[in-house]
This record gives sequence, C-alpha cells and structure tokens, in this order.
Amino acid sequence: MTILDTATDIPVGGPSLPQERRLVTPIPGPESRKRAERKAQAVAAGVGATIPVYTVAAGGGVLVDVDGNSLIDFGSGIAVTGVGNAAPRVVDAVTAQVAAFTHTCFTVAPYDSYVDVAEALNRLTPGDFAKRSALFNSGAEAVENAVKIARHYTGKQAVVAFDHAYHGRTNLTMGLTAKNQPYKNGFGPFAPEIYRAPLSYPLRDGGLSGAEAAKRAITMIEKQIGAANLAALIIEPIQGEGGFIVPADGFLPALQQWANANGVVFIADEVQTGFARTGTMFASEQFGIVPDLIVTAKGIAGGLPLSAVTGRAEIMDAPQVGGLGGTYGGNPLACVAALAAIETYETEDLAARAREIGDILFEKLGALSDADPRVAEVRGRGAMVAIELVDPVTGEPDAALTARVAAASHAAGIVLLTCGTYGNVIRFLPPLSIPDHLLIEGLDVVAEAVAGA
Repeated sequence: MTILDTATDIPVGGPSLPQERRLVTPIPGPESRKRAERKAQAVAAGVGATIPVYTVAAGGGVLVDVDGNSLIDFGSGIAVTGVGNAAPRVVDAVTAQVAAFTHTCFTVAPYDSYVDVAEALNRLTPGDFAKRSALFNSGAEAVENAVKIARHYTGKQAVVAFDHAYHGRTNLTMGLTAKNQPYKNGFGPFAPEIYRAPLSYPLRDGGLSGAEAAKRAITMIEKQIGAANLAALIIEPIQGEGGFIVPADGFLPALQQWANANGVVFIADEVQTGFARTGTMFASEQFGIVPDLIVTAKGIAGGLPLSAVTGRAEIMDAPQVGGLGGTYGGNPLACVAALAAIETYETEDLAARAREIGDILFEKLGALSDADPRVAEVRGRGAMVAIELVDPVTGEPDAALTARVAAASHAAGIVLLTCGTYGNVIRFLPPLSIPDHLLIEGLDVVAEAVAGA
C-alpha cells in the first residue's frame, strides 16, 4: 500500500515509498484521464506528455499516480532525479531555505549558496586550472550563455554543433539542435552563424575509426567555415536526445586537440551526461577530454531548476560586469538543493552505483540483443544506456517498432522514454536510487514488450 501522510492523506514520496510495480487500473487510469481532459482545456496543445499518468508521489525507483498505480521509473524526469525523487538531503535543505528566504536575485543582493555551488562545480569538473562558474535556470539557457562567453572571449561568431545534437529549444539552441520534429519545425528562422559537422556514429559509420571520423569533421569545418572565424565547437560527449550515441575512441580527443590548437573554445554539453549518470561524475572524464567550458543542468539539483557554465577562468571572466546573469539564475532554493545533491552523489558514491546499474542494463539488454536481430545495438555508459531498433533485413531504423515497444511498456507500468534522430531508440535513465530487483523486473517487462511487438 502507498504510505499516506495522516494529516493530508497525500502519499509520501522519497525512499519511504514501497519499491514495487503495482497496477490497480489500466494505464492511464480514470483519475489520470480526467486530468488529461482538464489539461486539454487549459494547457497549450504543444505541451505533450510521454505517459499521461498524473503523479502524486515518487521516490527510489517508482512513481505513484492519482489512481494508486506504482510505476517503475526508467526516465528520472529525463535524467534529472539522479539522487532519487524527494531525496532526504534535498528535501531537508530546501525546507530550511524556503523558511529563510526564497529570492533576492543574486545580482542584486548575493548569498553564500550560489558561491558554494560555484566552488563545488569548479572543484568537480575536469581540469586542473583556475575556473569560474555562472548559474542559470535550464540547460538551454546555460548553452546560450556558454556560446555568448565563447564569442566574447574569442571575438569570433561562428559555432559548430554536430549531427544528432540536442542543445535546447530556445532560438539559438534550436539552431544548434539537429532534430527538426518536434523541436524546430515551424519555429524558424534561427540564429545565424551556426554550422553542423558529422558525428562519430559507430553503428552507421561504415567502420570509421574515431580518428577518421574526427578528420572528416575537421576537414568539413576548415573548408566550410575556417578556424579563424570559429568561436566555439559544442558537443555532447554522449549524444542524449540524438540517440545515446557513444563516439568511437579517439574522436573527442582529436576534436579537442584541433580546437585548442586553433583558438576555438571547446564546449562539452554535459546536461544529460553529468553528475554520475555515466559512471563518473562527468562523461568527459571517460573520453580523456578536458573541456574549456562545461555546461551542466538536469541532475545538478535533485529536480529543482538550475544550470551552470563552468570553465577556464580567463574565458569565463571575459564578458563585462553585468553581461551574465538573470532574475532567477542561481535561485537560493535550487542552490541549496544542488549542494545537497552533490553531497549525496559524493557520500553515497552514486557514480559507482551508476556503474552497477550499467552492468545490469548491459547484461539484460545484451541478452535481448543476442536473441532478437531487431535490437541492432546496446550502447551507453553507466546508467545511461539505450537500444537501437531496426528492420533486421535492411538495418533501417524502425520507429514504428519502437513506438509499439514503448506503448506496451507504458501499459505494463514502466515509465520509458524513446529518442534518436530516427525515432528508433529506447533509452534507459533510471534514478540511481533504484533497487536492483525493480530494475531487473522493469527490464524483463521491456523484453516482453519487444518480443510481443
């Protein structure tokens, strides 16, 4: 049974929730369907919902909906609740802060927690050099500011992003994002001086090594843009929305070496890969790269809106005073949540837990791939793993199969997300607080969905 607060009859979230998959109604249930009707009348149609169950509590590895269903969470709010929903340290920190003060605007009347978060990011991010950080609200906002900073520092305008990239939904970041539908379609024109280069995509690269893929990209950049015009190169160490694409060994180091040699700011977008998700605090560590600037968000604050740009002091300090900021950037509630989340990542060694989760994911999904030729690849790192589904004869992406698997998994009580430029990738992003038995049960359910699709 769901644990209730005796004063309010509202389910209590966090790790106290029973860690079980429990279906008492069809998914979505009647109460969720009522709320979906209200949503249709009140919320813009462009705001969708992957699985339209209305949440009343969450924690560990489950979400509980208004109908009393308990669903296994393989999404973590798109890699946000890495420390788990309603994580105790986060709850305690935010509760204390909200009673003290909720907002002053750091650029009006500063407070310690913003500086504390900046110091923590400067310490944790790759690179043994002087760093600075600036805090914002969303991943897209942080990406925009990273580009602003790079342009100001270099005095150049052009920016290169890569095939399959996802960097956000604002005007500038839509230009950086590769996928048209649903993120860009009908929303142009986009910001100028944005260019795209080919990524290393081992499954579809025809055997190109990382070094060869990097040479292909660099040649295109030099011919079509020219290093003298290029302010920044931005890349996700492992593509997120693009399909959890892990580049071939050597690809990222070669790009960074070229950027460093040519006065180009190398920006790592670790919005989805950051904060222990891939088995290290940041994915860049696994690829042997040290970004000039690193962009973080999602897992940084246990579910509260916060993002950051961290990087070399001389680059971060280039913009004039007042050139960076925003009314809500580094809100005190989000800052104390981030400090509590970082403490949780470190004291509970959640990077190691991500590696343990990854071992289970690869074992179970690898067996699925061995048994079913439609599962073309299992890829990722740590607790950021995906399967790519294809036509077994042609090898072409099979988006329809992917949609059927996702729908069947949802109906069986699994919060499951898809991704990929071709819509044929299923991604697994469980909270790092998920227990093994729930993870294994959920993967068995997904395997059944694949077999029946």
